[in-house]
Amino acid sequence: MSLSVIEKIWNEHQIADLGDGTCLIYIDRVFLHERTGSVALKGLEAAGRKVRNPEQAFCTMDHIVDTFPGRTDKTTMPGGTAFIQTTREAARAAGINLFDLSDQRQGIVHVISPEQGIALPGVTLVCPDSHTGTLGGLGALAWGIGSTEAEHALATKTLVVKKPKTMRVNFDGALPQGVTAKDMILKLIGEHTASGGVGYAIEFAGEAVRSLPVEARLTLCNMTVEFGAWSGLVAPDDTTIEYVKGRPFAPTEAQWDQAVAYWQTLRTDDDARFDKEITIDCADIVPQVSWGTSPMHETGIDGHVPDPSVEQDPAIRSSIERALEYMDLKPGTPLEGVPIDAAFIGSCTNSRISDLRAAAEILKGRKVADGVKAICVPGSGLVKQAAEAEGIDEIFTAAGFEWRESGCSMCFFAGGESFGLEERVVSSTNRNFENRQGPRTRTHLASPTTVAASAIKGHLTDVRNLR
Repeated sequence: MSLSVIEKIWNEHQIADLGDGTCLIYIDRVFLHERTGSVALKGLEAAGRKVRNPEQAFCTMDHIVDTFPGRTDKTTMPGGTAFIQTTREAARAAGINLFDLSDQRQGIVHVISPEQGIALPGVTLVCPDSHTGTLGGLGALAWGIGSTEAEHALATKTLVVKKPKTMRVNFDGALPQGVTAKDMILKLIGEHTASGGVGYAIEFAGEAVRSLPVEARLTLCNMTVEFGAWSGLVAPDDTTIEYVKGRPFAPTEAQWDQAVAYWQTLRTDDDARFDKEITIDCADIVPQVSWGTSPMHETGIDGHVPDPSVEQDPAIRSSIERALEYMDLKPGTPLEGVPIDAAFIGSCTNSRISDLRAAAEILKGRKVADGVKAICVPGSGLVKQAAEAEGIDEIFTAAGFEWRESGCSMCFFAGGESFGLEERVVSSTNRNFENRQGPRTRTHLASPTTVAASAIKGHLTDVRNLR
């Protein structure tokens, strides 16, 4: 029987078919962070259960830690210190792998997981965080769960999961100048809505996807949840294998050949069938930017703010009107030229070394516009270290960006640091919901290069016109 790569990985991990479309699935890796990890670990402790295979469980401090230089356990988020200290205590007691604030490997969970070789082709990996599908960029089958499910996975190495339908999204042709993986996923969501992937696991395929380096594939898969999908992945290939080789938790030399032989089987059979297929011509993609309060509220940087009056569906028309009111934008306004107050480069979407290099190319020899607050938060301590070894930090600071410690930072507002009331931010993050980056903060999603170009000009900018 011909199978997709998604079905192959699923079948390798299926322990039992429970009927009604649900299966008992074996879980290879569990990753926690301090915002939810303590709940799962303390729940186990209270129930008198232990972590099964603690060497395959991991925890990092990322969501609510401060990213200011010289940070400690103290946070600007009320009660944040208790989250950190409780998680640290519980992780140590459980004997799992901990990437603490003092550890150079600490960082955003979905950045350090591939960086350390914890996420691998063909593994199942879960984390109580909605963007766990990021790791599909390595060919892992990864998805977000709740704290209770995390507790169950830690204790049993299994989860009951409803089997998703399969979808293949083909990106045909080569990417035009200035277009990135972030633009690819925004284009998909913009054309097919934020609910277009509901109920599906997605394989990203096509010439453009195969040409992407692994870190760009991670960006592509990161926002499958914004498309409504259960998860997404790119089938592993030689690019994937080269990326994984030599990473700390990757297979050792004695196991390497066996692992590679298995990974090379993880491809979709030529005549495999999907429940749905979408094809996007990359020639039609330009740098994207969001205008509203959903990731599907987006268009090309050369586009305009939509006019809700031409929308026939009353519910859609009302949602556009509400978004424009929140964003303080008028229909027909060209997106290029909309003034900004702040620029943010970071998050599990776009904070890897390749993202920082790309932004630094734009910033080199230039200055952030007067009045624009600009912040860069590397995705991990090792990303920060690599960037500093290359002098990237000096390019950012010379341009007028703040250079921070690793963490999720202002990807989301949890009661601590924010950009300020009704400030307009161009951001390399993944969500532009109301109040996502602070009280009534207005967020425009874009790639790191578009963020950098906009910071320099002081308004939303087409990076293709700046090079």
